[in-house]
Formats: sequence, C-alpha cells, structure tokens
Amino acid sequence: MSTTLIAGAQIFDATGAPPFKGDVLVEGNRIRAVSRAPGQLLRDGGEVINGAGMTLMPGMVEGHAHLSFEAVKATEDLIAPSPEEQVFTTARGAKALLDAGFTSAYGASEAKLRLAVAVRNEVDAGRLPGPRIRAGSIELSVTGAMGDEGRVHDPRPGGPSMIVDGPEEMRKAVRLCCREGCDNIKLDVSGDPFYPNTPGHTTPMSFEEIDMAVRTAHAYGRKVNAHTRSIEGSKSCIKAGVDGLFHCEFVDAELLDMMEAAKDRIFVVPTVSLFHTIIEGEASPYGLTPEIGGYMGLGALLEKSAETHTELRKRGIRHLIGGDYGFAWSRQGTNARDLKFFVDYYGYTPAGALLCATRNGGLAMRDAGDLGTIQEGALADLLLVNGDPLQNLSIMTDPDRLSLIMKDGNIYKNATGAIAQRAAA
Repeated sequence: MSTTLIAGAQIFDATGAPPFKGDVLVEGNRIRAVSRAPGQLLRDGGEVINGAGMTLMPGMVEGHAHLSFEAVKATEDLIAPSPEEQVFTTARGAKALLDAGFTSAYGASEAKLRLAVAVRNEVDAGRLPGPRIRAGSIELSVTGAMGDEGRVHDPRPGGPSMIVDGPEEMRKAVRLCCREGCDNIKLDVSGDPFYPNTPGHTTPMSFEEIDMAVRTAHAYGRKVNAHTRSIEGSKSCIKAGVDGLFHCEFVDAELLDMMEAAKDRIFVVPTVSLFHTIIEGEASPYGLTPEIGGYMGLGALLEKSAETHTELRKRGIRHLIGGDYGFAWSRQGTNARDLKFFVDYYGYTPAGALLCATRNGGLAMRDAGDLGTIQEGALADLLLVNGDPLQNLSIMTDPDRLSLIMKDGNIYKNATGAIAQRAAA
C-alpha cells in the first residue's frame, strides 16, 4: 500500500481547532496519522512532500454542482445540445472543479438526466479526471413553475426539467431518476426571479408532491435537494425531510425556528454568486446589466439573502458553499469565490467559510463523516496551499497557489518541487 508523508505544513484540519504546524501521513486512500510536531511520523519508504511555508487543508466541496453547465447564457444553452455533446461539457466541468481544488461535487441538477451519472462512473473508474461526485438528477418541476419551458404551441419535450403533476407522477419520476443512477434528486419547489410568472416568493409545488419525492428517494438511499426561495416552500421542505435547501432568501420567525430545530439534519446553500455577479456588472457583457438585475429585483433579493443567512449562521445552520456556477459570468473553476462572499455577505470568519467548504461539504457528501477533515481515518482528499488562506482567502481562487491536490490518496497535482526551486532561486 502506497504512503505519502506531507511534512512541516501549517495544518488547517477543519475540526474547529486552531491551525498547527505538523505532519500528515497518508496510507492508501486514508489519513493514517496526524502529528502536531513535525518529524515524528515514520516515513515507511513512501513519498515525502515538503509542506514548509504552506497550508495543508482538506479538499473543498462544491455544494451546488451543475457540472454540465458551461458558460451558459440562457436556458436554450441547456436544451439545444445533444446528450452526446453535453457529456463532454460535463467532463470538462468535472475537471475544472478538480483543477480548482474541489475534490468533491455535491450535485444539484444537470441539463440531461444521466450526464453526471456517466461522468461520475468514468471518474470513479479512473478514466477521467474529476472530483468525487454525487450525481444530480434533472430538475423535477410542475406545470407552470420554474423549469417548465413549454407552452401550448411549443411543448419543448426534453428540456432541462421533467414536468410532473401530483404525488403519483412524482413517485414515478423519482423512481426513474434512481433507476438511472442519480445520487441526488432535485425539486423545483419555489419560483425564481428569472421566471416572471412564478417569482421567488411563490410556491408552485405542493407539500404532497415534495413529501412523495422524499419518501421515494429515501427508500432508495438517495438524497433530495430543493430549489426553494419562498417561506411556504422551505417550510414544506423541512416538514417533508428534504436534505439540502438551495437559496432560502425569504423567511419568517417560524421558518427560522424550524431550520434551527433541523440543523443537525439539513444543509443550506445560499448560492450568492449568481446574483452578486449580475448586480456588480460582471454579467453586463452577456446582456444582464445591473439595471436589468434591478428590474428583476435581484438587488433586494441579495440583501434578503444577506439578512437571512447571517441569522442562519448565528443559529448554527450548516451552510455549504456553491453559487450556481457554470454561467458565462460565473464560470466553472471560479467556485472558490464563494469563500470571500460568505465573509462579506454572511459575516463568516475566513476559518468559518473554509469549514463550510470542507467539513460541512464532507458531511453532505457522506453520512459516514469521514470526509472534509484532516483526522486519522478520514479519506485523504487534501490541498497544500502556497500561502495562508486564513489571512487571505483570495489565494484560494488562484490555481497556481494550489501546490498539491490529492483525491482519495492519489496525487492529482504536485507543484511543490517547482515552488521549492523558485524559493531557492
């Protein structure tokens, strides 16, 4: 069994403990030992990586993955391409995440049903580079809701959503997604500002439909995620047992209390990046100016997001980073921008934001609790960062700062030698 010793690094172990200088020994795909004093671990003849002057941390988890979204400008970009074309898009998205230090991807939804499933299987077989993947399904929506792109004169079969109405249709749709290998089932519970007829505060999907989806998916051992911005939608999701709640800008006192009571069960993903990039003008070259964003109410929604998720942070809700990346103005591989957004919008410390990206993400990925921390027995998904992200989170957005990327004990990238040579020069 192969061993790797990472020696002399500053270790951020994502357990909540302060960073410390030490060594980490990896054996196979697990962390065999962690030492708080450098030079104490036996090297066993394996590879030794000098981590002096660098920060060792767990690999990051993208908590709202749309692997098949590549520079999307409109829904048509998801509908028009064939599955054969989009599987390459999905593979490129998976590689972009791993290159950016995301060793896991918690799937939201994809443009076609089996895209993430196919790429997950190829990654697991070692034939494609990519993170650990919980494959997201196609979106399950209802007639007239977000995701329903059809009209009477243009039914649009095969769009980025599956339209179901009523509990029995929902049961069949979830069974189909599970049969096809999806790990996560995605529900479009609430409306959205990009759909004028069903804005974000509306709730087209019924509790009975949500409840059926959860009961069916959980019977298969799968998880359910929900696009939910509305108060009623989020309450229904918590009552029904939904695992992951995306967005959640609108709340009242009762909903806040419900979320706090369920904080050991649910994960919440604010997805701030999409609206931030529009309001700040980064989407202007693609026709989405700040003025248009204002007409859509995105500025007010962003303010509501800051208010709500700051309160959820104070109540100990487990946030994941993940900002709906994959659009032309917020591309795959730039996902680590969320770390700074969590500090700026929600009041997290840099350490707290990194915990959302590592420990919390690992718990969402695997119920075993063996991912997202640097502890003995944990899975060896590790990053060696050239610098200290606790002092400057922006370095996490620079791939050149990621000196070592390890996933499942395998070294995907090792640039530590080049860094040592530059330092010596």
